[in-house]
Amino acid sequence: MRISFLPLLILALPLAEIAGFVIVGSKIGALATIGLVLASTIAGSLLIRHQGFSVMTKVRSEMDAGHDPSAQLAHSAMTVFAAILLIVPGFISSIFGLLFLLPPVRDIAWRHLKKRVSVVTEFGTGGFRQRQRDKTIDLDDDDYKRSDNNPNASSPWRQISDE
Repeated sequence: MRISFLPLLILALPLAEIAGFVIVGSKIGALATIGLVLASTIAGSLLIRHQGFSVMTKVRSEMDAGHDPSAQLAHSAMTVFAAILLIVPGFISSIFGLLFLLPPVRDIAWRHLKKRVSVVTEFGTGGFRQRQRDKTIDLDDDDYKRSDNNPNASSPWRQISDE
C-alpha cells in the first residue's frame, strides 16, 4: 500500500512557517520580519507580471527556430510557481521560491518531471502540429446526419449510442 505524505505536508507547512516567523522575528525584530515578508510578496508579484509577458515570446521564438518548446514552457511554469511561493507569506515557501528561480534547480526538476509529462505536439515537416491520437475516427458529411432519425444506409455507423 502506498502512503501519501501530501496531507501531512499540507498540515505541517503552516506550523513550520509560523515557527520560521518566530525564529526570524526574535533575531531581527518584528518590523524587519514584516518588511522581509512584504518585500518577498512584492518581488513575487513583479516576477509574475514580467513572466506573463515574456513567456509567449520565448515559446514563439523556440517554435520559429524549429525547437521543441516544452522545456521552455516548463521553465516558465516553474518560474511562475516560484513567484507564487514568494507571494505566499512565510520564509520556508520563499526559500523554495528562490531555489526555483535558479536555472540549475529548474533543470533538475525538469529532468524528473519530463518523464511524467506528455507532450501533445510533435515536430513534422511543416513545423509543430498536434499529435494525432490512435483512436481517431473520421466521418464524412454523408456518414452522419443529425437532422434525420434514420442513419445513412451506406454509413459504417448504423446506430448512435449514448455511452
